[in-house]
Amino acid sequence: MKGELALVLHAHLPFVRHAEHDRFFEESWLYEAVAECYLPLLQVLFDWEKDRVDWALTLGITPTLGSMLEDSLLSYRVRRYLSERIDLADREEVRTRGEAGLQSLARFHGAFYRRVTALWDSLDGDLLGAFRTLADTGRLELLGGPATHPVLPLLVLDAGSLQAQIELGCREHQRRFGKRPRGFWLPECAWCPAIEPALHAAGIQHVVVETRAVTEAQPPPLTSVFGPVRTLSGLIVFGRDPATAHQVWSRAGGYPGDPRYREFYRDLGFEANWESIRPYLPGAGARGFTGIKYYRVTGGSGPKALYERGRALEAVAEHANHFLQQCAQRCEKITPWMKQPPLIVAPYDAELFGHWWFEGPEFLAAVQRGAASSGIRMVTLSARAGDSGMRPKVNIVESSWGEGGHLGVWLDPSNAFLQPRLGEAGLAMSQLAHQVIRSDVFQRKKDFEERTRCAKECARNLLLAQASDWPFLMRMGTASGYARRRFERHLEAFWQEIQWLQGSGKNINPRGRPEIETSAGCSLPFPEIDLRWWLNPEPGSPQQ
Repeated sequence: MKGELALVLHAHLPFVRHAEHDRFFEESWLYEAVAECYLPLLQVLFDWEKDRVDWALTLGITPTLGSMLEDSLLSYRVRRYLSERIDLADREEVRTRGEAGLQSLARFHGAFYRRVTALWDSLDGDLLGAFRTLADTGRLELLGGPATHPVLPLLVLDAGSLQAQIELGCREHQRRFGKRPRGFWLPECAWCPAIEPALHAAGIQHVVVETRAVTEAQPPPLTSVFGPVRTLSGLIVFGRDPATAHQVWSRAGGYPGDPRYREFYRDLGFEANWESIRPYLPGAGARGFTGIKYYRVTGGSGPKALYERGRALEAVAEHANHFLQQCAQRCEKITPWMKQPPLIVAPYDAELFGHWWFEGPEFLAAVQRGAASSGIRMVTLSARAGDSGMRPKVNIVESSWGEGGHLGVWLDPSNAFLQPRLGEAGLAMSQLAHQVIRSDVFQRKKDFEERTRCAKECARNLLLAQASDWPFLMRMGTASGYARRRFERHLEAFWQEIQWLQGSGKNINPRGRPEIETSAGCSLPFPEIDLRWWLNPEPGSPQQ
């Protein structure tokens, strides 16, 4: 064996449940990810199990994504979406008669959506249950994560919210998968030493960080990112391997940019006759992606050639082989400096595989099946975190996997107004928790229960406003209007609740309470909020 490889997939979407609309544009992000990523990934894992492949994979499913995957309304809408894709592909097969290339591709898409729909139906839509069953084999490790995917270093001055995000995320993980997580996905791989005590308090044993967090650590570990290191207080840290990141992430120089792969941006939703395509679009009055794509990447900005499935699968085989060869060669080079087998940690957004890179699930399958013959053993992070080897103790450098390796993406001029307002709301939340829990204990039970319920609604809105998705979308300029509205509406609902509580006096009138779901623009997740998370330290007191 030349070395080990830990593939780490991070499955996350912002919370986009909008029950107040029958069709909502941003809700389609979930439908697309289920159809193109999560169901194909499950099929790959089931195939490995069926073929008795000695496989290993690490997967993080964020609490916000988990709450949407277990939601009955969204499950109904996902199934409707799948049925409509089949209908659209069938209509396209009829429309493209006389154009053999297009008709063949329409038939291919129809077969694809029938396969993933059959898998959905066989699971009764319970994707989380399927992942839990696979995790019980020991070959799939499920990582925990904070409740709404915030950038944790941005919460270090709000001790209550930091604890709430981490502990609520761990509890949601335990509720869904039967046990608390040992490994924890740090959103955006963002790290600073001040978050470590909260991770320890939640029982977290290992995390993944960006490359420079380890390579620039003090003292710099001789093993670089090819083995886990340990912080001075004992947290096990895995550094992201830069070479495998570039090979898979980069559209310019990486595998997804190969001209044989399916082109993501050329979608039927932007090209078909309006009246014929309108029933299949994600939102009323706007064109969008349908999942039916006839063209391949080809090259440059010129005309695109038709997608050829056979050639795309040839590219998958070539790239999987190249990926494994590169891993093996790099492991051989580092072996003389290692007391244990070199480890390559390759973390990616799960949605890359199948959604942005349509052939991504086949690539994962080919890497796993070809690993052994290349001298590579696939492992989970827990397998290496739990071994008995010595690990260097270092001080990890503050970093993220955002542009430049720092937090600039989430502190950009386009979104700079968010953090001061979140800090103000975090302080108000801590004060509210003290008032409700410590000041209302001698009031009528009915009033206390109503105040507690309202305070928990405040907490949910604050947690959702803290999501890293909103500043990221503002910075990238994609769905920035939606991101701004979501942030504003969650904070608006938060302050409306606080104002109502402050003005309600001792006698609570629930009928005067603002309508949270309407003001926030979406129904809220996380029923198990504990206000005690915001109690320590006292607002305004010195940090412990």
